[in-house]
Amino acid sequence: MSDQPAVDAVDTAVYTVPTDAPEADGTLAWDKTTLVLVTARSGTTTGLGYTYAPAATAHLVRELLAGTVTGLCAYDVPRANELMCRAVRNAGLPGLAAQAIAAADIALWDLKARLLGLPLVHLLGAARTEVPVYGSGGFTTYDAGRQERQLRGWAEDQGIPRVKIKIGESWGTRQDRDLERVTRARAAIGDTAELYVDANGGYTGGQALRVAAALADQGVTWFEEPVSSDHLTVLAGLRDRIPLDVAAGEYGYTLPYFEHMLAAGAVDCLQADVTRCGGITVWLRAAALAHARGIDISGHCAPHAHAHAAAAVPNLRHLEWFHDHVRIERLLFDGVLDPAGGGVTPGADGTPGLGLTLAEERAAPYRTE
Repeated sequence: MSDQPAVDAVDTAVYTVPTDAPEADGTLAWDKTTLVLVTARSGTTTGLGYTYAPAATAHLVRELLAGTVTGLCAYDVPRANELMCRAVRNAGLPGLAAQAIAAADIALWDLKARLLGLPLVHLLGAARTEVPVYGSGGFTTYDAGRQERQLRGWAEDQGIPRVKIKIGESWGTRQDRDLERVTRARAAIGDTAELYVDANGGYTGGQALRVAAALADQGVTWFEEPVSSDHLTVLAGLRDRIPLDVAAGEYGYTLPYFEHMLAAGAVDCLQADVTRCGGITVWLRAAALAHARGIDISGHCAPHAHAHAAAAVPNLRHLEWFHDHVRIERLLFDGVLDPAGGGVTPGADGTPGLGLTLAEERAAPYRTE
């Protein structure tokens, strides 16, 4: 009989948190965000993982994944990931199934690190001590005052030297306002901080090319999803013609997606979201694909789910300190990180795993199932 710990149970909970103001990007608007929490237990030790996804994701975890990983050795996370991917074959891996696997995979890595008494970054092996972050928000619904306060809060109060706003408002139909907001953003942060923009695929190819010229005049260095990341040929063509770094990849749910994007020469920096792409197991593989091509990787949103994995890869550019998710993670979890000075140091206090614990009393009012 093996003396290795087994996964005894996998459970879920769903929390929905209203935004602190109406939020929108170039192609979507929302007033609340749902976090699906997965916990994996071995004996008296519990690991947690999560994804930002509809509540149906929790049902998928319970129906297709929990039974698949229960009874497995808690140390064999890549094996569990592979079995979960096979279990959702008929359900379809991209989308909710990949997000369900991601939350479970993160929980299993957290569990393994806790069982071993190690911060996850030490289990994975650190490539760096500090993970650079960039402040991200600047929603198209913000007026000039709110945008300026948010940007100054990052650049001045917290010392984060790189920030990002949303553009491409209303599927690119408010280009003049986009550029006006970029000008205001540059004035708010001064000349020393880096300024990024994210169009969320709201522009056409020709429009994105014209907008890029104006962005360059404002010292913008990062143009995220200038066009839909589904159109790799167009994205690659833009990358060849503009002086800004082109970034995309947040909607990647499978490893082949990232390989196709990299093979197309579509990005200067690959984005991957650990809560969408199948978890830490797949995120690390995506980072390796990018590294083999001399391309950096950036962690998309969900900063506390990414931080330890981000510290374990040599080609990390930075991690997105996304306003909506930072607020939710501070509300629902204890043990969150401090980005003062422009970076976070996962594992610095020696707490095992991700270093997070559910703040049950604070979280209870937001639990929906």
